[in-house]
Amino acid sequence: MHLRRALIPAALALACGACASAGGGGTAVPRPFPGAVAPPQAGAPVQPTDTPGQPPESAVPTPSPLRAELVATALMLRGVPYRNGGSDPSGFDCSGFVQYVFAQHAWRLPRDTDRQYHEGNAVPYDEIQPGDLVFFETVARGASHVGVAIGGDQFIHAPNSRGVVRIERYTSSYWYPRFIGARRIVSATATR
Repeated sequence: MHLRRALIPAALALACGACASAGGGGTAVPRPFPGAVAPPQAGAPVQPTDTPGQPPESAVPTPSPLRAELVATALMLRGVPYRNGGSDPSGFDCSGFVQYVFAQHAWRLPRDTDRQYHEGNAVPYDEIQPGDLVFFETVARGASHVGVAIGGDQFIHAPNSRGVVRIERYTSSYWYPRFIGARRIVSATATR
């Protein structure tokens, strides 16, 4: 009986949501995402979401102009629906979203989450800045989900088959234990 209870959520996650870690046929991301920030309308301004015990938004280092542009591009795509294998504004999966955002600024990234995880330089958890990629281990071993840090402890991503591009906290009770690393994409890996 306990085994069946454990298998049912895993089977539902695999059937209902996915993140492209292997060219569109990637690994499922379980849902729901507790503590998710409600998705605002595409292009709406970001509202500060300071919480007790967290540094205020003003304590976050100011990103470079290019990183600020990357974040702005990502934020303009809030509300775009999830689409398994999607890599354009008609629908995104997680790695397609990241690849698209960076491509808008002439940066080339691999299509797959696990390959994106090996790009750029590793960033310590307490040094994540806007524009860094944040990676999570969801239902498979290794990097199976990716998003773009936007400041504070927030990131934007394409979460699952019933979701839209949205902002969440990588310090939340759902994401924190699944966090496996962050990467800073540097000009040596870009086309610019």
